[in-house]
Amino acid sequence: MKVERYEADHEARTVILDRLRTALDDRPKPPPVRRAYRRERPAGLDVVGRFAERVADYEATVLRVDDAQDLLSAASGLLRAAGVTRLVVPPGRRLAWLTRLGVELVVDSPALDNDALGEIDAVATGCALAIAETGTIVLDTGPDQGRRALTLLPDYHLCLVRADQIVGTVPEAIARLDPRRPQTWISGPSATSDIELQRVEGVHGPRTLHVLLTG
Repeated sequence: MKVERYEADHEARTVILDRLRTALDDRPKPPPVRRAYRRERPAGLDVVGRFAERVADYEATVLRVDDAQDLLSAASGLLRAAGVTRLVVPPGRRLAWLTRLGVELVVDSPALDNDALGEIDAVATGCALAIAETGTIVLDTGPDQGRRALTLLPDYHLCLVRADQIVGTVPEAIARLDPRRPQTWISGPSATSDIELQRVEGVHGPRTLHVLLTG
């Protein structure tokens, strides 16, 4: 019975698509997609400086740190100022140094349910790469990033970005990313506006984004 139904559905779909193709036969072909856009960063662009500038434009906080001690001090200051006492982190040891900051680390292993994630103050992650021209951070569920829900439910996101992860343009980023991996593109804290242009924060993710830029 299921086989017969599948065959009938397939036949009906084929008939519909054939009729659509016939109806569109006299339409002009679409013009070719223009590919002349700039794919590489402008010569001499300071990608680290531009990225920091763009992130700040989104009302996010970005701090540049030079060494491990500066990193600890900067992270501690940001978390303290935000009132963070509990911090969820991806499984693994890449962010284990956060235990030295005096906050409670909650490791997402086994995976926390959505209610548990929503009750935690903040999340800390690394990133896959960052884009200077747009101030965008891209996550792809790598070992220091964890699953997508980690950065969508907590209200505060502390993100570590290395200078060597910053590319100049979106085409450069696309060329580096694996399209088979789930991606989250973050341009500042989560915010949206209704039809009356009333800004609402925290709708699609954290209301507060702090970035530590190393290297």
